Amino acid sequence: MDTQRDMSYDVIVVGGGNAALVSALAAHKAGARVVIFEAAPEAEHGGNSRFSSGIFRIPHGGLHEVEALLDGSALDDIAHCRMEPYTAEQYRDDIERTSKGLCDNAQVFVMLEYAFETVRWMKEELGVKWQLPLGKFFDREKIIRAQGVVDMPPWDTVMAVGEGTGLMEALWEAVLKTPEIAVFHSSPVSGLITHGDTVRGVIVRQRDKTLRAQGQVILGCGGFEASPRLRRQYLGEGWDLVALRGCRFNTGRILEQAVASGAAAVGNFGGCHATPHDLNAPKILKPSDADSMSRYSFPYSVMINANGRRFIDEGENVFSLTYAKAGAAIVRQPHATAFQVFDQKTLHLLEPRYSVASPVQADTLEDLAQKIGVDAKAFCGTIAHYNEATPPDATERFNAFSRDGVSTGTTLDIPKSNWALPIDHPPFLAYGVTCGITFTYGGLQVDDAARVLNDEGLVMPGLWAVGEIAGGFFAFNYPGGSGLTKGAVFGKLAGESAARRAKNNNSV
Repeated sequence: MDTQRDMSYDVIVVGGGNAALVSALAAHKAGARVVIFEAAPEAEHGGNSRFSSGIFRIPHGGLHEVEALLDGSALDDIAHCRMEPYTAEQYRDDIERTSKGLCDNAQVFVMLEYAFETVRWMKEELGVKWQLPLGKFFDREKIIRAQGVVDMPPWDTVMAVGEGTGLMEALWEAVLKTPEIAVFHSSPVSGLITHGDTVRGVIVRQRDKTLRAQGQVILGCGGFEASPRLRRQYLGEGWDLVALRGCRFNTGRILEQAVASGAAAVGNFGGCHATPHDLNAPKILKPSDADSMSRYSFPYSVMINANGRRFIDEGENVFSLTYAKAGAAIVRQPHATAFQVFDQKTLHLLEPRYSVASPVQADTLEDLAQKIGVDAKAFCGTIAHYNEATPPDATERFNAFSRDGVSTGTTLDIPKSNWALPIDHPPFLAYGVTCGITFTYGGLQVDDAARVLNDEGLVMPGLWAVGEIAGGFFAFNYPGGSGLTKGAVFGKLAGESAARRAKNNNSV
């Protein structure tokens, strides 16, 4: 039996999601011979990107600029939308605020500089089709009927047609129709081939043999979110039991191997992207589940725990700046469970994903509490105190599409800073949620060209890291849509850089 095989390529890409495939395609277009090693079988390839919304947050000058990115099939939405500019300064402020200043400023500068160009390149060169995310977070037809022309959040700039599934279908189609790119599925990388700090290739574990591949190495294989062991070790108690919102193959093995080979670890290892996730969702999603189990309309709800108490400011900010930390708040609640409670005034605002949920409905708050298994006295008391704190003109001032300042003020221990409508129009509905982890924030230290650094802060020649395996960019929280953008920008840069190094006969 052939137990070991040696092979040689210019560029080796580890992983099968957005960042990895952009790296592979960029390296190929730069003239390199490329191989992709993907841990997943072909039916499950696509990494976390496959489970995403497919939204890219990019800076832009307004809808007239964004229109140039859209696929011809998506231009009809232009007539129903307005979109203000989203400047690089606004984007930088959002990253600074969510990371509490712990983002790598040099990397942020590079991402903002190349984001728009990269998204346009993905359309023109890779065949990715973009649309406005008009129907993603609201029911498209209902919103158009209600608003006429919708003010689109400028940070949710473009979304791949078909969301994360469509994004990955487009990128994998681009790869598979390029015969010069070799692809090995069901082939997890188990180690790096090193000579001192220089990385010369990878070791690949297959069912009946081990492969050794020589070449420049780009790691794009995610964080450690699929490993209960590492989640418990780094994130803390209870995190080993949470639901996995993303790819089951992102186990952190190669991250650990890179650190063992001398790569520096950096970033918020105790932090992660974790969201409100359907309480009845499977612990590990199937690829066919796609991005269907998230529950992000909580700013229009009152969210209570299993003891009948509120525990977060549901209206702190627009959901795209709070959803990625809401999951961590839910983990800290009894049984890692919460309920998003709505009345009839806001049901039309629920995002389409709620249509696959199984809400509990009741004509009275007492009955609702009993049906969801929460102490009725505590639950009704919480809602009553909340209702008393809502302003008398809340309904008139309420604006679902921007921070409206409709607040409970300082009356409650935990305020609701925006969208504070009373819960008083039955029937009432409760959607059960738990925590779904998407990706982890800690990872390998890289420079602003995605080159991996060693423990002494020096470049490890021949090794790049892109996407979620690269740490030091996000911490504590996350601006929605920026992860895919970061992965694509640095994936393109890493692919081109690795191809140049291969051509230059491995010169640093």
